[in-house]
Amino acid sequence: MRRAGVRRGMLGTELAVLAAAIVADVVLVLKVPGGGGGWAAPLTGVLASTGTAIPVLAVLRRRFPRHVGVLGSVVAALSAISTVVAVAARPQPQPPIAEIVAAGLLTAAAGRKLEPKHAAVLAPALGAVMIAAPLLRYGAGEPETLLAVAAAAYWGACLGVGLILRAADGRQRAALERVRSQERLQLARELHDLVSHHVSGIVVRVQAARAIAEANADVGGHAAVYREIEEAGGAALAAARRLVGMLRDTRDVPPLSGAVLGDAVRAAAGSAARVAVAEELDQLPVPSQVATTVHRVVTEALTNARRHAPAATEVVVSVRVETDELVLEVANDGLPANPRSAPGGFGIIGMAERLEMLGGSLTAGPGPGARWTVAARLPLGGEDTPFDALPRGL
Repeated sequence: MRRAGVRRGMLGTELAVLAAAIVADVVLVLKVPGGGGGWAAPLTGVLASTGTAIPVLAVLRRRFPRHVGVLGSVVAALSAISTVVAVAARPQPQPPIAEIVAAGLLTAAAGRKLEPKHAAVLAPALGAVMIAAPLLRYGAGEPETLLAVAAAAYWGACLGVGLILRAADGRQRAALERVRSQERLQLARELHDLVSHHVSGIVVRVQAARAIAEANADVGGHAAVYREIEEAGGAALAAARRLVGMLRDTRDVPPLSGAVLGDAVRAAAGSAARVAVAEELDQLPVPSQVATTVHRVVTEALTNARRHAPAATEVVVSVRVETDELVLEVANDGLPANPRSAPGGFGIIGMAERLEMLGGSLTAGPGPGARWTVAARLPLGGEDTPFDALPRGL
Protein backbone atom coordinates (compact mmCIF):
# COMPACT_ATOMS: atom_id res chain seq x y z
CA MET A 1 0.00 0.00 0.00
CA ARG A 2 2.80 2.38 0.94
CA ARG A 3 4.62 1.50 -2.27
CA ALA A 4 1.53 2.35 -4.35
CA GLY A 5 1.24 5.67 -2.51
CA VAL A 6 4.88 6.50 -3.26
CA ARG A 7 4.33 5.60 -6.91
CA ARG A 8 1.29 7.90 -7.14
CA GLY A 9 3.25 10.68 -5.45
CA MET A 10 6.10 10.35 -7.94
CA LEU A 11 3.64 10.41 -10.83
CA GLY A 12 2.02 13.57 -9.45
CA THR A 13 5.41 15.25 -9.10
CA GLU A 14 6.35 14.20 -12.62
CA LEU A 15 3.12 15.60 -14.08
CA ALA A 16 3.62 18.86 -12.20
CA VAL A 17 7.18 19.25 -13.55
CA LEU A 18 6.07 18.50 -17.11
CA ALA A 19 3.20 21.00 -16.80
CA ALA A 20 5.64 23.65 -15.57
CA ALA A 21 7.92 22.89 -18.52
CA ILE A 22 5.02 23.32 -20.97
CA VAL A 23 4.19 26.67 -19.35
CA ALA A 24 7.83 27.73 -19.74
CA ASP A 25 7.64 26.75 -23.41
CA VAL A 26 4.58 28.97 -23.83
CA VAL A 27 6.51 31.87 -22.30
CA LEU A 28 9.33 31.27 -24.79
CA VAL A 29 6.86 31.24 -27.69
CA LEU A 30 5.51 34.63 -26.60
CA LYS A 31 9.01 36.02 -26.05
CA VAL A 32 10.74 34.85 -29.24
CA PRO A 33 9.40 36.43 -32.47
CA GLY A 34 8.29 34.22 -35.33
CA GLY A 35 10.67 33.06 -38.01
CA GLY A 36 10.45 33.19 -41.75
CA GLY A 37 7.20 33.03 -43.70
CA GLY A 38 6.35 31.15 -46.88
CA TRP A 39 6.22 27.39 -46.74
CA ALA A 40 7.87 27.37 -43.29
CA ALA A 41 4.99 29.17 -41.57
CA PRO A 42 2.58 26.19 -41.46
CA LEU A 43 5.34 24.08 -39.90
CA THR A 44 5.10 26.15 -36.75
CA GLY A 45 1.64 24.82 -35.99
CA VAL A 46 2.57 21.26 -36.88
CA LEU A 47 5.72 21.23 -34.77
CA ALA A 48 3.95 22.87 -31.84
CA SER A 49 1.99 19.66 -31.31
CA THR A 50 5.21 17.80 -30.48
CA GLY A 51 5.59 20.03 -27.43
CA THR A 52 2.59 18.23 -25.94
CA ALA A 53 3.08 14.82 -27.59
CA ILE A 54 6.59 14.28 -26.25
CA PRO A 55 5.67 14.77 -22.54
CA VAL A 56 2.70 12.45 -23.06
CA LEU A 57 5.05 9.77 -24.46
CA ALA A 58 7.30 10.18 -21.43
CA VAL A 59 4.36 9.62 -19.06
CA LEU A 60 3.24 6.57 -21.05
CA ARG A 61 6.48 4.79 -20.12
CA ARG A 62 4.83 4.05 -16.75
CA ARG A 63 1.87 2.45 -18.48
CA PHE A 64 3.97 0.50 -20.97
CA PRO A 65 7.27 -0.32 -19.20
CA ARG A 66 8.12 -2.97 -21.79
CA HIS A 67 8.16 -0.30 -24.52
CA VAL A 68 10.60 2.18 -22.99
CA GLY A 69 12.96 1.65 -25.91
CA VAL A 70 10.26 2.41 -28.49
CA LEU A 71 8.97 5.48 -26.62
CA GLY A 72 12.49 6.83 -26.17
CA SER A 73 13.27 6.32 -29.86
CA VAL A 74 10.09 8.13 -30.91
CA VAL A 75 10.87 11.06 -28.59
CA ALA A 76 14.44 11.31 -29.93
CA ALA A 77 13.15 11.21 -33.52
CA LEU A 78 10.45 13.88 -32.95
CA SER A 79 12.91 16.20 -31.21
CA ALA A 80 15.53 15.71 -33.94
CA ILE A 81 12.96 16.46 -36.67
CA SER A 82 11.93 19.69 -34.92
CA THR A 83 15.57 20.75 -34.64
CA VAL A 84 16.38 19.93 -38.29
CA VAL A 85 13.33 21.87 -39.51
CA ALA A 86 14.26 24.83 -37.29
CA VAL A 87 17.76 24.91 -38.78
CA ALA A 88 16.68 24.38 -42.40
CA ALA A 89 13.50 26.45 -42.67
CA ARG A 90 13.81 28.89 -39.78
CA PRO A 91 10.16 28.96 -38.68
CA GLN A 92 9.42 30.12 -35.15
CA PRO A 93 11.64 27.84 -33.00
CA GLN A 94 9.80 25.09 -31.19
CA PRO A 95 10.59 25.66 -27.48
CA PRO A 96 12.56 22.70 -26.10
CA ILE A 97 12.03 22.77 -22.33
CA ALA A 98 9.23 20.15 -22.19
CA GLU A 99 11.14 18.00 -24.69
CA ILE A 100 14.27 18.16 -22.54
CA VAL A 101 12.40 17.22 -19.37
CA ALA A 102 10.59 14.32 -21.11
CA ALA A 103 13.76 13.05 -22.79
CA GLY A 104 15.54 13.10 -19.41
CA LEU A 105 12.81 10.98 -17.84
CA LEU A 106 13.14 8.45 -20.65
CA THR A 107 16.93 8.50 -20.27
CA ALA A 108 16.55 7.49 -16.63
CA ALA A 109 14.06 4.77 -17.60
CA ALA A 110 16.40 3.45 -20.30
CA GLY A 111 19.33 3.30 -17.88
CA ARG A 112 17.21 1.37 -15.39
CA LYS A 113 15.17 -1.04 -17.51
CA LEU A 114 16.76 -1.63 -20.92
CA GLU A 115 19.39 -4.19 -21.76
CA PRO A 116 22.87 -2.60 -21.51
CA LYS A 117 23.45 -2.71 -25.27
CA HIS A 118 20.11 -0.99 -25.96
CA ALA A 119 20.57 1.58 -23.20
CA ALA A 120 24.07 2.36 -24.55
CA VAL A 121 22.47 3.42 -27.85
CA LEU A 122 19.28 5.15 -26.69
CA ALA A 123 20.66 7.17 -23.76
CA PRO A 124 23.35 9.00 -25.82
CA ALA A 125 20.80 9.61 -28.61
CA LEU A 126 18.43 11.25 -26.15
CA GLY A 127 21.30 13.28 -24.71
CA ALA A 128 22.29 14.47 -28.18
CA VAL A 129 18.80 15.74 -29.05
CA MET A 130 18.42 17.36 -25.61
CA ILE A 131 21.60 19.38 -26.07
CA ALA A 132 21.10 20.09 -29.78
CA ALA A 133 17.54 21.41 -29.42
CA PRO A 134 18.33 24.79 -27.75
CA LEU A 135 21.79 25.04 -29.29
CA LEU A 136 20.67 24.79 -32.92
CA ARG A 137 17.11 26.12 -32.83
CA TYR A 138 18.01 29.56 -31.45
CA GLY A 139 21.52 30.00 -32.78
CA ALA A 140 24.68 31.42 -31.21
CA GLY A 141 24.33 34.62 -29.24
CA GLU A 142 20.78 34.00 -28.03
CA PRO A 143 20.28 33.63 -24.27
CA GLU A 144 18.05 30.59 -24.85
CA THR A 145 21.16 28.75 -26.11
CA LEU A 146 22.33 28.48 -22.50
CA LEU A 147 19.61 25.89 -22.03
CA ALA A 148 22.03 23.45 -23.71
CA VAL A 149 24.31 23.59 -20.65
CA ALA A 150 21.40 22.89 -18.31
CA ALA A 151 20.22 20.09 -20.64
CA ALA A 152 23.64 18.40 -20.56
CA ALA A 153 23.77 18.53 -16.76
CA TYR A 154 20.17 17.30 -16.50
CA TRP A 155 20.85 14.41 -18.90
CA GLY A 156 23.86 13.31 -16.87
CA ALA A 157 21.83 13.45 -13.65
CA CYS A 158 18.97 11.43 -15.17
CA LEU A 159 21.33 8.79 -16.52
CA GLY A 160 23.03 8.56 -13.13
CA VAL A 161 19.69 8.14 -11.35
CA GLY A 162 18.68 5.41 -13.81
CA LEU A 163 21.93 3.50 -13.28
CA ILE A 164 21.64 3.86 -9.49
CA LEU A 165 18.09 2.47 -9.59
CA ARG A 166 19.29 -0.35 -11.84
CA ALA A 167 21.96 -1.28 -9.30
CA ALA A 168 19.39 -1.07 -6.49
CA ASP A 169 17.07 -3.42 -8.39
CA GLY A 170 19.95 -5.86 -8.81
CA ARG A 171 20.74 -5.75 -5.11
CA GLN A 172 17.09 -6.34 -4.26
CA ARG A 173 16.93 -9.37 -6.55
CA ALA A 174 20.14 -10.71 -5.01
CA ALA A 175 18.73 -10.22 -1.50
CA LEU A 176 15.53 -12.03 -2.44
CA GLU A 177 17.55 -14.89 -3.91
CA ARG A 178 19.58 -15.17 -0.69
CA VAL A 179 16.43 -15.28 1.41
CA ARG A 180 14.89 -17.84 -0.90
CA SER A 181 18.04 -19.97 -0.80
CA GLN A 182 18.08 -19.89 3.01
CA GLU A 183 14.44 -20.96 3.13
CA ARG A 184 15.12 -23.83 0.73
CA LEU A 185 18.10 -25.02 2.77
CA GLN A 186 16.04 -24.87 5.96
CA LEU A 187 13.29 -26.90 4.28
CA ALA A 188 15.88 -29.40 3.05
CA ARG A 189 17.21 -29.86 6.57
CA GLU A 190 13.73 -30.34 8.00
CA LEU A 191 12.80 -32.78 5.25
CA HIS A 192 15.95 -34.80 5.84
CA ASP A 193 15.69 -34.78 9.63
CA LEU A 194 11.97 -35.59 9.85
CA VAL A 195 10.65 -37.37 6.76
CA SER A 196 13.78 -39.33 5.88
CA HIS A 197 14.26 -40.39 9.51
CA HIS A 198 10.75 -41.80 9.80
CA VAL A 199 10.80 -43.49 6.38
CA SER A 200 14.15 -45.07 7.24
CA GLY A 201 12.62 -46.44 10.44
CA ILE A 202 9.74 -47.96 8.47
CA VAL A 203 12.15 -49.66 6.04
CA VAL A 204 14.28 -51.11 8.87
CA ARG A 205 11.24 -52.50 10.70
CA VAL A 206 9.81 -54.06 7.54
CA GLN A 207 13.18 -55.66 6.77
CA ALA A 208 13.18 -57.20 10.24
CA ALA A 209 9.58 -58.42 9.84
CA ARG A 210 10.37 -59.95 6.45
CA ALA A 211 13.41 -61.76 7.85
CA ILE A 212 11.25 -63.26 10.61
CA ALA A 213 8.52 -64.21 8.12
CA GLU A 214 10.99 -65.93 5.80
CA ALA A 215 12.37 -67.93 8.73
CA ASN A 216 8.90 -69.29 9.55
CA ALA A 217 7.49 -71.42 6.73
CA ASP A 218 3.98 -71.41 8.19
CA VAL A 219 3.31 -67.70 7.45
CA GLY A 220 2.71 -68.38 3.77
CA GLY A 221 2.91 -65.45 1.40
CA HIS A 222 3.41 -62.76 4.02
CA ALA A 223 7.07 -62.46 3.13
CA ALA A 224 6.18 -61.28 -0.37
CA VAL A 225 3.92 -58.60 1.10
CA TYR A 226 6.69 -57.44 3.41
CA ARG A 227 9.04 -57.30 0.44
CA GLU A 228 6.62 -55.05 -1.45
CA ILE A 229 6.27 -52.74 1.55
CA GLU A 230 10.04 -52.59 1.88
CA GLU A 231 10.43 -51.69 -1.78
CA ALA A 232 7.76 -48.99 -1.52
CA GLY A 233 9.44 -47.52 1.55
CA GLY A 234 12.82 -47.62 -0.17
CA ALA A 235 11.40 -45.81 -3.19
CA ALA A 236 9.83 -43.16 -0.92
CA LEU A 237 13.17 -42.68 0.83
CA ALA A 238 14.98 -42.34 -2.49
CA ALA A 239 12.41 -39.78 -3.67
CA ALA A 240 12.81 -37.80 -0.45
CA ARG A 241 16.58 -37.77 -0.91
CA ARG A 242 16.23 -36.61 -4.50
CA LEU A 243 13.97 -33.78 -3.31
CA VAL A 244 16.53 -32.78 -0.70
CA GLY A 245 19.14 -32.69 -3.43
CA MET A 246 16.96 -30.47 -5.60
CA LEU A 247 16.37 -28.09 -2.70
CA ARG A 248 20.10 -27.82 -2.08
CA ASP A 249 20.97 -27.38 -5.76
CA THR A 250 20.03 -24.03 -7.29
CA ARG A 251 20.50 -25.18 -10.89
CA ASP A 252 17.04 -26.76 -11.15
CA VAL A 253 15.17 -24.15 -9.12
CA PRO A 254 12.31 -22.31 -10.89
CA PRO A 255 12.86 -18.55 -11.31
CA LEU A 256 11.76 -15.96 -8.79
CA SER A 257 8.30 -14.43 -8.90
CA GLY A 258 8.37 -11.43 -11.22
CA ALA A 259 10.93 -12.97 -13.58
CA VAL A 260 10.66 -12.26 -17.28
CA LEU A 261 9.73 -15.00 -19.72
CA GLY A 262 13.01 -15.08 -21.61
CA ASP A 263 15.06 -15.52 -18.43
CA ALA A 264 12.71 -18.25 -17.16
CA VAL A 265 13.06 -20.24 -20.41
CA ARG A 266 16.84 -19.82 -20.63
CA ALA A 267 17.29 -20.78 -16.97
CA ALA A 268 15.32 -23.99 -17.52
CA ALA A 269 17.04 -24.90 -20.80
CA GLY A 270 20.58 -24.15 -19.63
CA SER A 271 23.15 -25.37 -22.14
CA ALA A 272 21.14 -28.44 -23.13
CA ALA A 273 19.19 -26.72 -25.91
CA ARG A 274 19.13 -23.77 -28.25
CA VAL A 275 16.62 -21.14 -27.09
CA ALA A 276 14.59 -18.92 -29.42
CA VAL A 277 12.24 -16.46 -27.71
CA ALA A 278 10.20 -13.97 -29.75
CA GLU A 279 11.55 -10.47 -29.21
CA GLU A 280 8.24 -9.10 -27.98
CA LEU A 281 8.09 -11.84 -25.32
CA ASP A 282 11.69 -11.82 -24.10
CA GLN A 283 11.15 -9.18 -21.40
CA LEU A 284 7.52 -10.10 -20.64
CA PRO A 285 7.01 -10.32 -16.84
CA VAL A 286 5.30 -13.58 -15.88
CA PRO A 287 3.46 -14.57 -12.68
CA SER A 288 5.16 -17.09 -10.42
CA GLN A 289 2.79 -19.94 -11.38
CA VAL A 290 3.51 -19.38 -15.08
CA ALA A 291 7.28 -19.18 -14.48
CA THR A 292 7.18 -22.42 -12.50
CA THR A 293 5.06 -24.18 -15.13
CA VAL A 294 7.35 -23.04 -17.97
CA HIS A 295 10.37 -24.22 -15.98
CA ARG A 296 8.86 -27.66 -15.30
CA VAL A 297 7.67 -28.17 -18.87
CA VAL A 298 11.08 -27.29 -20.34
CA THR A 299 13.07 -29.39 -17.85
CA GLU A 300 10.75 -32.41 -18.18
CA ALA A 301 10.75 -32.21 -21.99
CA LEU A 302 14.55 -32.00 -22.05
CA THR A 303 14.78 -34.97 -19.67
CA ASN A 304 12.52 -36.97 -21.99
CA ALA A 305 14.64 -35.96 -24.97
CA ARG A 306 17.82 -37.21 -23.28
CA ARG A 307 16.11 -40.44 -22.24
CA HIS A 308 14.15 -41.32 -25.38
CA ALA A 309 16.16 -39.57 -28.12
CA PRO A 310 19.83 -40.08 -27.28
CA ALA A 311 20.70 -39.78 -30.97
CA ALA A 312 19.29 -36.24 -31.23
CA THR A 313 21.79 -33.72 -32.58
CA GLU A 314 19.72 -30.62 -31.89
CA VAL A 315 17.14 -29.63 -29.27
CA VAL A 316 15.35 -26.30 -29.70
CA VAL A 317 13.20 -24.50 -27.12
CA SER A 318 11.07 -21.80 -28.75
CA VAL A 319 8.44 -19.36 -27.47
CA ARG A 320 6.03 -17.38 -29.63
CA VAL A 321 2.44 -16.10 -29.81
CA GLU A 322 -0.20 -17.77 -31.98
CA THR A 323 -3.80 -16.48 -32.08
CA ASP A 324 -3.90 -15.14 -28.50
CA GLU A 325 -1.97 -18.12 -27.12
CA LEU A 326 1.51 -18.35 -25.70
CA VAL A 327 3.17 -21.35 -27.38
CA LEU A 328 6.18 -23.03 -25.79
CA GLU A 329 7.75 -25.78 -27.91
CA VAL A 330 10.58 -28.19 -27.19
CA ALA A 331 11.61 -30.05 -30.34
CA ASN A 332 14.43 -32.49 -31.08
CA ASP A 333 15.58 -34.24 -34.25
CA GLY A 334 16.00 -37.66 -32.62
CA LEU A 335 12.63 -39.06 -33.75
CA PRO A 336 12.77 -42.90 -33.69
CA ALA A 337 11.97 -44.94 -36.77
CA ASN A 338 8.68 -46.21 -35.30
CA PRO A 339 7.49 -43.46 -32.95
CA ARG A 340 4.53 -43.90 -30.66
CA SER A 341 1.78 -41.28 -30.72
CA ALA A 342 2.95 -40.05 -27.32
CA PRO A 343 5.54 -41.29 -24.85
CA GLY A 344 4.34 -43.05 -21.73
CA GLY A 345 5.19 -42.32 -18.11
CA PHE A 346 4.09 -39.70 -15.67
CA GLY A 347 6.18 -36.83 -17.09
CA ILE A 348 3.75 -35.98 -19.87
CA ILE A 349 0.78 -36.42 -17.52
CA GLY A 350 2.35 -34.09 -14.96
CA MET A 351 3.08 -31.40 -17.55
CA ALA A 352 -0.46 -31.64 -18.95
CA GLU A 353 -2.01 -31.35 -15.49
CA ARG A 354 0.05 -28.26 -14.69
CA LEU A 355 -1.04 -26.59 -17.92
CA GLU A 356 -4.70 -27.54 -17.46
CA MET A 357 -4.66 -25.83 -14.07
CA LEU A 358 -3.71 -22.62 -15.91
CA GLY A 359 -6.31 -23.11 -18.64
CA GLY A 360 -3.74 -24.38 -21.14
CA SER A 361 -3.03 -27.62 -22.98
CA LEU A 362 -0.16 -29.90 -23.97
CA THR A 363 0.51 -31.98 -27.05
CA ALA A 364 3.43 -34.31 -27.70
CA GLY A 365 4.22 -36.27 -30.82
CA PRO A 366 5.96 -36.34 -34.19
CA GLY A 367 6.19 -33.00 -35.95
CA PRO A 368 7.33 -31.62 -39.29
CA GLY A 369 10.87 -32.38 -40.36
CA ALA A 370 11.11 -35.72 -38.51
CA ARG A 371 11.16 -33.99 -35.14
CA TRP A 372 9.54 -34.93 -31.85
CA THR A 373 7.76 -31.88 -30.50
CA VAL A 374 6.29 -31.10 -27.08
CA ALA A 375 4.02 -28.04 -27.41
CA ALA A 376 2.53 -26.24 -24.40
CA ARG A 377 -0.15 -23.59 -24.92
CA LEU A 378 -1.38 -20.96 -22.46
CA PRO A 379 -4.16 -18.42 -23.13
CA LEU A 380 -3.08 -14.77 -23.36
CA GLY A 381 -5.12 -11.68 -22.60
CA GLY A 382 -4.51 -8.16 -23.91
CA GLU A 383 -1.09 -6.59 -24.32
CA ASP A 384 -1.36 -4.69 -21.05
CA THR A 385 -2.71 -7.65 -19.05
CA PRO A 386 -1.41 -10.73 -20.89
CA PHE A 387 -2.11 -13.18 -18.06
CA ASP A 388 -5.57 -11.99 -17.04
CA ALA A 389 -6.91 -15.10 -18.81
CA LEU A 390 -5.45 -17.34 -16.10
CA PRO A 391 -8.05 -19.04 -13.89
CA ARG A 392 -8.85 -17.00 -10.80
CA GLY A 393 -7.51 -18.17 -7.48
CA LEU A 394 -4.16 -19.38 -8.83
